[in-house]
Amino acid sequence: MENTLNPKKKENAAPNHKRDKFTRQLPLYFMLIPAVVLVVVYSYGSMAGTVIAFQKFNLAKGLFGSEWVGFKNFESLFSMPTFWPVIRNTIVIALGKMIGGIIVPVIFSLLLNEIAHSGVKRTFQTMVYLPNFLSWVILAGLFFDILSPSTGIIGRIFTALGLDAPFFLGDPKLFPGTMIVLDIWKGFGFGSVIYLAALTGIDQNLYEAAQIDGANRIQQTWHITLPGILSTVILMTVLSMSNILNGGFDEIYNLYNASVYSTGDILDTFVFRLGIENAQFALSTAAGLFKSGVSFVFIVASYWLADKFAGYRIF
Repeated sequence: MENTLNPKKKENAAPNHKRDKFTRQLPLYFMLIPAVVLVVVYSYGSMAGTVIAFQKFNLAKGLFGSEWVGFKNFESLFSMPTFWPVIRNTIVIALGKMIGGIIVPVIFSLLLNEIAHSGVKRTFQTMVYLPNFLSWVILAGLFFDILSPSTGIIGRIFTALGLDAPFFLGDPKLFPGTMIVLDIWKGFGFGSVIYLAALTGIDQNLYEAAQIDGANRIQQTWHITLPGILSTVILMTVLSMSNILNGGFDEIYNLYNASVYSTGDILDTFVFRLGIENAQFALSTAAGLFKSGVSFVFIVASYWLADKFAGYRIF
C-alpha cells in the first residue's frame, strides 16, 4: 500500500535491490579473479604468439624483429608430405572416439538403469567412473605392460592358445583402433552420467501404461526410453563436432612410437614435434592456427545444429 501511494519510492526500489544483490555477490566476484586472470594470461594473452605463423621467426629477434613472410609458412606446411596423412589420422581417430563416446555410454546407461538393486548399481557406477580420474601417464605404463606381445597379459593369452600375439602399440594397422578403444574405456563411465540424468527425467507413468498394454522391456526401451533421451543424444553428438581435430594428445603422445607414425601421428603430436623437438616454431604455429581455425568453424556449426535440432542455446 505504501509503494502504491508513493511512486518515487517504488521507482527507487529496483536500483536499491540491484545494488544490494551486487553487494551480497561481491565475494563471489573476488573469488573469480584468479580464474579470470588465468584465462586472460594463458588463453588470450598467448594469442599474440599466433603472429609467428606469418613470420620467418628468429628466436633471437623475437616477435617484433622477425621477418614477415605472409602465408609462406602455410604453403610450406600444406606441401609437406606428412601433413595430410596427419590430418587423416586425426579425423579417423577423433571420429572413432566421438562415435564410440556416444554409443557406449548410452548402452551402458540403459543397462545400468535396468538394475533394480541400488547397491549393485552404485558399485558398477564407481568401478566405471574410476578410470576417468587417472592420467594417461599412469595408464600408459599399465597398458604397456598389459598389451606387450611378449610379457603382457594379452600376449600370454594368445601364446597359450598357440597364436601369434598382436602388437597393439607397435602395429600401424592396430594402433588407431587401440587408441579409440582405450579412450572409450577410460571415459564412457563418466560420460554416462549425462544419460543417466536424462533417464531420470522420463515420466514413469509411460512405463506403467506400456506394461498395461503388454509391452515387454525391449519394447519399452525402444518406444519410451530411447525417444526420451534422444534430444540429449543429439545435443551431445552435435557438441562433440567441435572436437573433430582433437585426437587426444595425452593418450597418443604417451603410447605412440616412431613405428606407428604413419597411422597414429595426429595434429597435436605433429605440432609438438615440429615446435618443441625440431624447433620449427613458425611451421608449428601455422599448424596450430590451422587447427584452431577449422575447430572454430565446427564449433559454430555445432552450436547452430544444437539450437536447430535440440533447442540448445548458450545466449
